[in-house]
Amino acid sequence: MSKEFKPTTWAAIHNATLPAEGAGNQTFDNRILAGAVLGVPAFITYSLGLGAWSFLFLTVLLFLPILACTLYLFSRFAPRYRNHIPLPGKPIESYLTFHDAELRAKYHGRNKIPMETFFEAYFVGKVDFNGDPLEIMELRHDWAAFQFTYGQFKFFLTQWLPETFWHSREQDENQVRDHYDRGNDFYEAFLGPLMVYTSGIISDPTKRETLEELQENKMELICEKLHMKEGDKHLDIGCGWGTLVAYAAKHYNTQSTGVTLARNQVAFGDKRIEEWGVKGKANLLCMDYRDIPKGQKYDKISAVEMAEHVGIRRFQTFLQEIRELLEDDGLFYMQVAGLRATWQYEDFIWGLFMARYIFPGADASTPLYWYLRQLETAGFEIHNVDTVGVHYSATLERWYENWMKNKGAMTEKYGSKLVRIWEIFLSWSVITSRQGSATCFQIVANKNRNSFDRAALICNRTNPRAWKSKRG
Repeated sequence: MSKEFKPTTWAAIHNATLPAEGAGNQTFDNRILAGAVLGVPAFITYSLGLGAWSFLFLTVLLFLPILACTLYLFSRFAPRYRNHIPLPGKPIESYLTFHDAELRAKYHGRNKIPMETFFEAYFVGKVDFNGDPLEIMELRHDWAAFQFTYGQFKFFLTQWLPETFWHSREQDENQVRDHYDRGNDFYEAFLGPLMVYTSGIISDPTKRETLEELQENKMELICEKLHMKEGDKHLDIGCGWGTLVAYAAKHYNTQSTGVTLARNQVAFGDKRIEEWGVKGKANLLCMDYRDIPKGQKYDKISAVEMAEHVGIRRFQTFLQEIRELLEDDGLFYMQVAGLRATWQYEDFIWGLFMARYIFPGADASTPLYWYLRQLETAGFEIHNVDTVGVHYSATLERWYENWMKNKGAMTEKYGSKLVRIWEIFLSWSVITSRQGSATCFQIVANKNRNSFDRAALICNRTNPRAWKSKRG
């Protein structure tokens, strides 16, 4: 008998009001999928009197359509996994107001709307929330269906798969500049003055820390995990607006270099470097990470939520290039978005939304085991791993609050559709990162050499006594 669910009351995060479990891999039967993938071509081959080669051809030809049909049927009809948290059972009109007559006629009472159908309609003003978007999204299991739609399959086949297999330099450049050169005011509207587009860190779950405190906690933690010290040559790949580069140079007296493809980020970061008085110690370069000069070696290398954009196909090459840039006694810090292996259909639907509207090309978000295997294959030894998804949820909530405060100004400049897309992104991501659908891993690694001084790493956050001794 499971314990009764008790709502949490942590000050640091937005606490769940209805953390219901959805259908997913616990209710998905691979035997049925295998039977369909092999059975349908076999039936056609037998019925038409065809040979073995025809069976193989049909199996390849029909694989994706059969996979799509199977996933659609399972996502639509599979029961929820564990019904230990009852749903309120309210009519959909309690949560949403439909302005479109066709949608209003189709979705009423207890008829749930597919999530993709909902957010596509929301983007163009055909439907609105009856209240705060985040609060209504918390109750989504009572009004939304997490079933795959034609639009998602079309995006997956015609855009996501080709981009994943291709993932060219030109594609990366176009996607990054289209996204990050949109306008610094757009990002400042939710990121705040520090302009850090990665997860912050909670220092105390019983305290309500500001966004700036969360981000400063994170930057200090990165520097400490990397054992930064005066004079260290530090490279930050995918540095964004250069905040970590400037922070390390200011507080740890490092020689820090940041690399980004976005011109706006370099211009903004250069001003910050000057304002913080670290010109000469901090430097930003507008270039592709592939073009980082190979002759230079670095004591510390960081890649904070950048590696996802490298792509699965090129990930191993990327890690090997980092290994060549790293000194033999150096440390590599990789903070990277991840997904859980025990998936639910909501996880995939959220992921496809993110790939289409928020981070196109970021196809390397995977479960933890894949990252660790890639690092070890590239010749790294894993020193430390932390999962910080709930910290990301707290960060996203602050971003959401900032965005809603600046909604009017952003709508006036960028239009209603983009503002609504960001509302869904931020509110939904507060939830997915808190519940484990999506998460973030902090990984510290070193070259796996016999001569590496592993004892020097005993002074870390898992050993408070040694840590206190190291810090004085």
